[in-house]
Amino acid sequence: MRTASRARGVAAVAATLTGALLLTACGGGDDSAASNGTGSDGNTSEVDETEGTTETAEANEPLVLTHDGGLRILDGDTLEVVHEIELDGFNRINPVGDDRHVMVSTAEGFRVLDAVTGELTDVSFPGEKPGHVVHHAGVTVLFTDGTGEVTMFDTDSLGDGAPEVETHMSDDPHHGVAIKLSNGELVTTLGTEEARTGIVVLDADGEEIARNEDCPGVHGEATARDEAVVVGCQDGVLVYRDGAITKVESPDDYGRIGNQAGSGESAIVLGDYKSDPDAELERPERISLIDTRTGELRLVDLESSYTFRSLARGPHGEALVLGTDGSIHVIDPEAGEVVNSIPVVEAWEEPTEWQQPRPAIFVRDHTAYVTDPAGGAVHAVHVESGEILASAELPDAPNEISGVIVDAH
Repeated sequence: MRTASRARGVAAVAATLTGALLLTACGGGDDSAASNGTGSDGNTSEVDETEGTTETAEANEPLVLTHDGGLRILDGDTLEVVHEIELDGFNRINPVGDDRHVMVSTAEGFRVLDAVTGELTDVSFPGEKPGHVVHHAGVTVLFTDGTGEVTMFDTDSLGDGAPEVETHMSDDPHHGVAIKLSNGELVTTLGTEEARTGIVVLDADGEEIARNEDCPGVHGEATARDEAVVVGCQDGVLVYRDGAITKVESPDDYGRIGNQAGSGESAIVLGDYKSDPDAELERPERISLIDTRTGELRLVDLESSYTFRSLARGPHGEALVLGTDGSIHVIDPEAGEVVNSIPVVEAWEEPTEWQQPRPAIFVRDHTAYVTDPAGGAVHAVHVESGEILASAELPDAPNEISGVIVDAH
C-alpha cells in the first residue's frame, strides 16, 4: 500500500464558459459507466432594461437537477427554475458540503458548480472517470476511478477559489470511495479494475492501521453516529468503528448491499439488499438496517421495490425509501418497522438501464424532494407530516437530483 502523500497544490483548470467543452460523466451509482458527449455552458440571468445592465439571479437553498442536455437549478423554497446550464452527456452531481457549491462529473474530471449563481466555476479537479464525492467533518473527498487517486480539501476553503489539496494514490485504479474522519484517519477502498475486495484505514500520517479484504464487490459508503463507517459487499458489509474493522454477514450467501444512507442522528445505517446473483435486473423489495453498535443486520420487507436513487435519511435519523409504488416509506431504524408511507407520485417501474431517469429522492433538513420524470415535475414533501409543500412542472424529464448541504462540523 502506498502511503498518503501530502502534496499540497492547486487543482484548478480554467474553463471558458462561452466556449465548447468535451464533457462526459462517470457512473458512481450502482455500477460505474461513462457516456460521452459535447456541450457548452450557459446560465440564465436577469436584465435591468432601464439601466442596461445584467444582474445574475441567485437561487435560495438551491436544488440541482440533471436532464438530457444539462443542469437545471431550482429555488429550494419555491421550486422555481432560476438557472439553466447546457451540458451534454450523462452528468452526475453531488453535494460538496457547503451552502453554495455542487460537484459535477465531466469528461475531464470533477467541476465545481456555484449553484447559487448558476455558474460552472473555473475550479476543476482533473482525472479520468470521476466517481464518488463524500463530505464529512469539514473535508470533501473525491475518488477518481480511472487513476485510483483520492483528493481531499477543506470544504470551507472552496469559496476562496481553488483549494489546497491533499492526495492519496490507491495501489490500483478501481471504482472506489473514500472518507476522511475528524481525527484525520482516511478510510478508502481496495481493488483493481477487475475486482474490488475491501478497505484500508490510514492514520493522519498515512500509516496503515487496519485492513480487511473480505468484502467482494465493495461499493458505497455511509457514516453513522460516532463516525462509524459502513461500506457494502456482495455478502454483507464492513463496519469501521473505534479503530477496528468488523465484517457483518448477510443472511443469504449472496446478499449484496451496494448503496447505503447514514445519519449522524442514528447508529443504524440504511442499505439496499439484493439476493439474486443471476438476475439481469433485480427489483428488490427488502432493505437492510445495519446496527454499527452491535453488528446486527436486519431486513425489512417494504412490499414495494425501489432503486439506488431511493435511499435517504430524515432529520431525526428516519430511514426513508422511495418505492416504485410512488410512496416514501418511513422506517423507524431502531424498531425495524415501516411507520408511515407518504404517497407522492404515480406508481413506476425501474428502467433497465441505470442511467435512465427514474424517481429520485434528495433530503435536506425536514424536506424531501422527489422527482417525477414521467410527469415532468418535482415535489417538496415535509418528512414528519407528509404534507406536499410545493410542486413544480419542468420542461422535460429530470434525472438526478441533489443540492447544497452544509456539513455539520
